[in-house]
Amino acid sequence: MATGKIVKALSGFYYVLHEGEVYQCRGRGVFRKKKITPLVGDIVEFQAETLKEGYILSIEKRANELVRPPIANVDQALIVASVSNPEFNPLLLDRFLVLVEAKRLAPVIVISKIDQINKEQEAKIKKYQEIYQKIGYPVLLSAMDDQHMTNDIEQQLADKTTVIAGQSGVGKSSLLNLLDPSLDIETNEISESLGRGKHTTRHVELYKIAGGLVADTPGFSSLEFGDLELEELSECFPEFVAVQEHCKFRGCIHSKEPKCAVKAAVDNETIAKHRYEHYLQFVDEIKNRKPRY
Repeated sequence: MATGKIVKALSGFYYVLHEGEVYQCRGRGVFRKKKITPLVGDIVEFQAETLKEGYILSIEKRANELVRPPIANVDQALIVASVSNPEFNPLLLDRFLVLVEAKRLAPVIVISKIDQINKEQEAKIKKYQEIYQKIGYPVLLSAMDDQHMTNDIEQQLADKTTVIAGQSGVGKSSLLNLLDPSLDIETNEISESLGRGKHTTRHVELYKIAGGLVADTPGFSSLEFGDLELEELSECFPEFVAVQEHCKFRGCIHSKEPKCAVKAAVDNETIAKHRYEHYLQFVDEIKNRKPRY
């Protein structure tokens, strides 16, 4: 019996990494009876006679678990946003950040295609970089042939299990191919008629990159706050957490309440106005979502 990590799940087989070798395994029937599905990222005990004939015997307790993509025991999310085609969208970036924070993952922001804009646009992007770095997020500006940037990203990936998130067409697969050309992950050009990319990734797989494991997946394919409660939303904004204990009312939602420390921080510009405006949009969205039965 040995311990390993599932790095790929495909057609009923689970591929388990153990001491540099990958073993093809099936799940035991007991998992089906208990309605447990082994996930990529699971730490498992398994038994194998050969590299092609193994069985997963048990699954260790998960540190966390994502539904879309279906993966467990993730340390961080690399959120890729592009500056053009599709253009930079701070609202979408904040939506990704909330989803990542809600899963208690550490976000790392990569803003790609920085070589495709003019100086004025670049200055605007650098202002956003300063805002998010001040919050505490690593923010890397990426041109597709920048070796220095590649080294910075590799440092972020080492010794961690990472999921990549971001809307279609921002260059997630291109970035992975740049970090490790031997991967040759399929990429699609942006669909001109739709103005967005098509998903080219069909299954979840962890790749060994830069001393860590990286999932090439469609990222957070659902961008709705389906299971996030209103009271939890402000916890997904670290700069709110830093001041909200000074709000007059416990349980302050930071919208219409008087003597709110978050609103005061927006007024004195220690919290970015666009972040607060996006927060209010998300508050409305959560308040107005239809109940699920």
